[in-house]
Amino acid sequence: MEQLNIDFENCFGIGKLKHQFDFKKSNTHLVYAPNGTMKTSFAKTFDLVSKDDPGNKPCDRIYRSRVSKYEILKEDSEISPDSILVINAEDDSFDASSKISNFLASKELKDEYDNIYQELNELKVEFIKKLKIISQSTDCESEFINTFSEEENSDFFEVLSSQINHLKTEFEKYGFRYNDIFDKKGNVKKFLDKNQAILDQYVSDYQDIISKSKFFKESIDNTFGTYQANTIIKSIEDNSFFEAGHKFLLEDGTEIENAETLKAIVEEEIQNILNDENLKKSFEKVDKAIGSNAELRAFKKVLEKNNLILVKLKDYEKFKQEVWINYFSEIKLEAEELVNQYTGKKSRLEEIISESRKEFDLWKKIVETFNSRFHVPFKVNIVNQEDIILKEETANLNFDYSDRGEEPVKQNRENLLTILSKGEQRAYFILHFIFEIESRKLKPDKDLLIFDDVADSFDYKNKFAIIEYIKEIHIDGHFKTIILTHNFDLYRTVASRLFLLRRKDFSAVLMTTKNSNNEVKLHQGEYVNDVFSYFISKYKEPKFFISLIAFVRNLIEYSDSKSSIDYLNLTSCLHRKEQTDNLNVNQIFEIFKSRLVKLEDKTISFGEKKIIDFIIETADSISGENDNEIALENKICLAIAIRLQAEKYLIGKLPHINTSDIKKNQTQILHREYCSIYPDSENRITLDKVNLMTPENIHINAFMFEPLIDMSIRHLTLLYGEVINMN
Repeated sequence: MEQLNIDFENCFGIGKLKHQFDFKKSNTHLVYAPNGTMKTSFAKTFDLVSKDDPGNKPCDRIYRSRVSKYEILKEDSEISPDSILVINAEDDSFDASSKISNFLASKELKDEYDNIYQELNELKVEFIKKLKIISQSTDCESEFINTFSEEENSDFFEVLSSQINHLKTEFEKYGFRYNDIFDKKGNVKKFLDKNQAILDQYVSDYQDIISKSKFFKESIDNTFGTYQANTIIKSIEDNSFFEAGHKFLLEDGTEIENAETLKAIVEEEIQNILNDENLKKSFEKVDKAIGSNAELRAFKKVLEKNNLILVKLKDYEKFKQEVWINYFSEIKLEAEELVNQYTGKKSRLEEIISESRKEFDLWKKIVETFNSRFHVPFKVNIVNQEDIILKEETANLNFDYSDRGEEPVKQNRENLLTILSKGEQRAYFILHFIFEIESRKLKPDKDLLIFDDVADSFDYKNKFAIIEYIKEIHIDGHFKTIILTHNFDLYRTVASRLFLLRRKDFSAVLMTTKNSNNEVKLHQGEYVNDVFSYFISKYKEPKFFISLIAFVRNLIEYSDSKSSIDYLNLTSCLHRKEQTDNLNVNQIFEIFKSRLVKLEDKTISFGEKKIIDFIIETADSISGENDNEIALENKICLAIAIRLQAEKYLIGKLPHINTSDIKKNQTQILHREYCSIYPDSENRITLDKVNLMTPENIHINAFMFEPLIDMSIRHLTLLYGEVINMN
């Protein structure tokens, strides 16, 4: 991509924006957008285009009748939506962990692994279909795994292999649905735990009956009950056993010589158990405890058919395992074949996993880079590496949280985000974007990255960490990047770190302006380097000369003292003092020359003018010019003139005030006194704006210019007009 042409109309807060980004000379373009200009609307438009959702397109969210245009052309062709990525650290819904698998294993290894697992999975799917018919479970695969394994992400084949030798040739069939007893919500288990005493009484009564039975027996290790009896009946029901001359001899001496007699005895013994008065009373207590609980309705029906199941449920987990073993025993041959298939391929799978571990370098680099660069109270870990690499499962991220030197405590995503500060949360979200960006590096095409104030709310360490990452992207050249910010300090830092130096014919550093029709324009960026050196070089122009007043005053404050005559004279240029009307421009220039080496031998042509008149004339001239939203020097001059004119009005209304008694915050003090005397004045609103819109101090640190950079020149011009018209 060498050129990107955008043509937007009525896209959220953007009325119109047409611009060409030239990437032939720079992989990165930096855009400073004052608050309310276009940054959020610009990023949101690109984001919606990237999502390509027919039901959610860029538009004017207030005036729906306005036709929106969002043309984005790469050279002369429409850009592919999936080649756009908007990075916004406020987007807590963005999760790129699924993309980690894209770059952690070679294609050859991954394809071979996928083919093996696809073949095994097809066999498993057919097997599970049969198992579902037998168990009638809603999710028999996970139910089976969870029954026999407590480890997260346990593999079905591994669990089945561990249980295959327990399957039976002779097995018991059940007349209930699996989930009627082993329900997902655990309601049956809760009921049994809550009513343990009732269940114990039932089992005790049952054991008492069994101990008196001439047929059924129960010992510590073994039970001879209805299942065993029915198994015997099934094997001898054709009477061939008896016709061969065999017979059964019971413990009490009873001889059984045919199948019918055996069936009758078993049925009689079962009825004796079920009709036992004590057992009936015990079951009635269980039935009453269940009551009309809707969540136990299916369980109650199971007990109504066969309440002897309660004996098995004395050990709930053991019975659950027993049920699954019997289910699998019904399809024992298929289960054994499935395990054989898995065992035959397992060794190759393990070889692939072993080989793929060698390819963790990029993953390690990403995580190590994040852990080392970003200053947050947690370290990132990915725990299911093989699953991510080869099965394309979502990464299982966990975090070692450590505070004040304490031992690290493992946290999941949900817990972590409740602990972290806003800036730390943003760092976490940046981690996901790093995964996404690194994943996209595998694509042959050069994607477009839009960074939307990604360092906002970061402390300085983390701010520089993300800037360094952006710098690496810039140098690497795989992506074309647009960086949006309304942070003046970040704007200057990125321009410096990425060496986005301005040239006469081209600039990758841009500033935005917006007029009253919401038409946005991108201009060559200003104030990337030292602002004051630039002002000094332009000292012969009135607005730059005036802009130096506050700067030199601060120099004197830091290098001399506030009692210095030079400091007091410059203060009189920023506030109405006794000597304000007596100072001329030459006197101020002499102060400049004594403090600024570069001006020692310089001259000016407007030195005889009084400084107050000079400032007001310059402000009048600026307010009459066409709107230049970028020129900082214009805004500084207007801010100074607004304050001087406001103080002139206030002092005229407050004759009892002696400004020589006010040592600091003069405008605020005068404003407060005025409001107390004239609480109903129509000018209060204008004077309130003066306090809000004109900074009390313009500091040497260029970061402090941000309020003026962000402020519209139109707002300052209107305020200047209001102030000079107060009466």
